[in-house]
Amino acid sequence: MLIMRQDWNVCLQVIIPVIYWSVVAFRLSIYTSFRIKKTYEEPMRKMAKVAAKVAGGDFSVYIPPRHTADKLDYLDIMFMDFNKMVEELGSIETLRTDFFSNVSYEIKTPLAVIQSYTELLNNDDLTDEKRREYTEMILHATKHLSSLITNMLKLNKLEKQAIKPKPELYDICSQLCDCALQFEDMWDKKNIVFEADLEDRTMICADSELLELVWTNLLSNAMKFTPAGGTIAIVQTSSADEITVSISDTGCGMSEETMKRIFEKFY
Repeated sequence: MLIMRQDWNVCLQVIIPVIYWSVVAFRLSIYTSFRIKKTYEEPMRKMAKVAAKVAGGDFSVYIPPRHTADKLDYLDIMFMDFNKMVEELGSIETLRTDFFSNVSYEIKTPLAVIQSYTELLNNDDLTDEKRREYTEMILHATKHLSSLITNMLKLNKLEKQAIKPKPELYDICSQLCDCALQFEDMWDKKNIVFEADLEDRTMICADSELLELVWTNLLSNAMKFTPAGGTIAIVQTSSADEITVSISDTGCGMSEETMKRIFEKFY
């Protein structure tokens, strides 16, 4: 409007607005480029560097969100999901390491027993009593090894959901008694007082084999960690809506940290 009022040359009337809008467009482009770089490129480059570290096996990296919790954008949410993924990968790596260390130790123990007693059996001067004793020790170690491998296979199938529960109607009180009697020799040797408070008969519709694993594991741990002269108690009650089974012992117990991790494999 100013140009038209001043009655400038027609060329100037064209050139000046072109120059003006070129400057505006240039500055707007610079500002847009800066905002894109600041808002998108730099965070994504940072994430790319962190992802490269994760690919190299470093699961200790962390990308902090750029905004506070009340102003999160989609990049912040993506960073939080990435951090969660890295944390899960770190847990898997820890479990893998623990798996090899624990399983190798568990398998090595019965194998060492089998090897040592097999070497002793080669002695021609052994009495029949000693030979039977060594044979029983080898048999016990092979059963332990077989049980360990079977449980590992079951754990793998359960995690892959290859085992589907097959519910059936059966007496849970009878099952609890049978599971407890498997450890009768152990509680006699350790002079453990075994207390049972069960109903005469309680029917449940569940997978009996999977529940038997639960009772056996709980009782086995109770036997393992209860000192000589201690007490193990199993209590079963039922109502119209539920059946409750409680297994307790006078062993060393578990710390708060242990209780938080009892469902981690091989912990």
